[in-house]
Amino acid sequence: MNRAGTDRVLDEWVDRASVAAAMVPIVDGLHRRHDVVTTIHGRRLVGRSVHEILKLHRFARHLDGVELSPHEILPVLHALTTLDLGPSVVDVADCNAGFRRQDALELDDYLRHVLAEAVGTGQYAAPPRDVVIHGFGRIGRLVARILLARSGGAYGLRLRAVVLRSTGPEDLVKRASLLRRDSVHGPFDGTITVDQEAQTITANGTVIRFIGAASPSDVDYAAYGIDDAVVVDSTGVRTDRESLSAHLAAPGVSRVLLTAPASGGVPNIVHGVNDAMIADEPIVAAASCTTNAITPVLAALETEYGIEHGHVETVHSFTNDQNLTDNHHPGPRRGRSAALNMVPTKTGAAKAVAKAYPPLAGKLTGSAIRVPTPDVSIAVLTLTLGRGVTREELNAHLREVSLRSALRRQVDYVESPEVVSSDFLGSRKAGVVDGLATIADGGRQVVVYVWYDNEYGYSRQVVRVLETMSGHRALTLPAVSAASASASAADVPVALAV
Repeated sequence: MNRAGTDRVLDEWVDRASVAAAMVPIVDGLHRRHDVVTTIHGRRLVGRSVHEILKLHRFARHLDGVELSPHEILPVLHALTTLDLGPSVVDVADCNAGFRRQDALELDDYLRHVLAEAVGTGQYAAPPRDVVIHGFGRIGRLVARILLARSGGAYGLRLRAVVLRSTGPEDLVKRASLLRRDSVHGPFDGTITVDQEAQTITANGTVIRFIGAASPSDVDYAAYGIDDAVVVDSTGVRTDRESLSAHLAAPGVSRVLLTAPASGGVPNIVHGVNDAMIADEPIVAAASCTTNAITPVLAALETEYGIEHGHVETVHSFTNDQNLTDNHHPGPRRGRSAALNMVPTKTGAAKAVAKAYPPLAGKLTGSAIRVPTPDVSIAVLTLTLGRGVTREELNAHLREVSLRSALRRQVDYVESPEVVSSDFLGSRKAGVVDGLATIADGGRQVVVYVWYDNEYGYSRQVVRVLETMSGHRALTLPAVSAASASASAADVPVALAV
């Protein structure tokens, strides 16, 4: 390419970057003032840099082979600011595609029509709900980070308190430091201040009361001005209905969400699959990270092909439950050093899948290996399907699920020859299908690999359950993907980078 050609490419890039820069304040304003999360084919625009926004526009070529122009999307964003939208997730790429396929309505009128469910609904779909986190370990702190990232906007979940078994003189400072810095997930995005006298941490403008209590029923939340709260129990100590009911005995608490698999008749929820079971249940569980990662993928395969039987092998990062050095542990093999060994262990994920998705009852077995990585795991699904399928057909279906189905908040899809576990740190989806690893040759035997951030991706699922329990589950609009009217799975190119 000659000098004129390279200058033209650079000029085009600068022009697109300028348009993307103009999007940033609009995207931020919609999010903070109206709790409207804008996306491009399911990928969030909120909090993105200019270059990341342009990358999302380029991602659109995997749907129809054409890179999305920021010049088309900017007017859509401008128009959204005039509609007085309530809490919702709005796919601006789908809106743009639908608008350009019709010529009967102007842009404002078209958006008012396809987003009618959210137009004029005001800031909150329901009154703000108090949230209490009981236990402040890996999942407790990540759930807190997700909630605090939304502070200052119209978002209707308010983190009011954290409950610990005990609080020493320096405990609050240490807890604040652990919230501020994370060896795996990086620094906290925002400001944190500590008030020792008041026993509070203020993070991004949210004042969080830290309470010491030996038992859940020992806390009088009403005395702190907390009412009708949902308690997120991330201690791992109480896992059945009887023990979790102790939270409901505390004044100011109305519901409980466990961040682990539950027993004793407590519904185990995998959001996107069986969240209709939440209803008015006072106590629900968010199942396990592995169950959340694989159940949506398995449900998509069962629906399309049928699953006769299969085995789930999980290669899982080590957890706090294991020893760093060889020492006594009540569980088999878990006493051996987590930092030095691959440790075979049991997993209840296969049975848990059946609880969340009954059509798979009795069809799956499971096992696990803990490995010396701090986060991100992978599940290998070895399945016998009800009918034969080629690798191309299977991947096309899973890619379609990730882009346009009701499970697209849970399932992602990637095809890249270089991805490894660290590339999935911070993934917002419950599981990510690795298309290049898929094994299928036209027969009924297939192997599917699913990556998952067993900390952050799982915490996102926990928050989705929390949203539904609290009446703050955002509408996803347009309700029917505009893109699906003109593209099918066969239209989607094979190569899809992370």
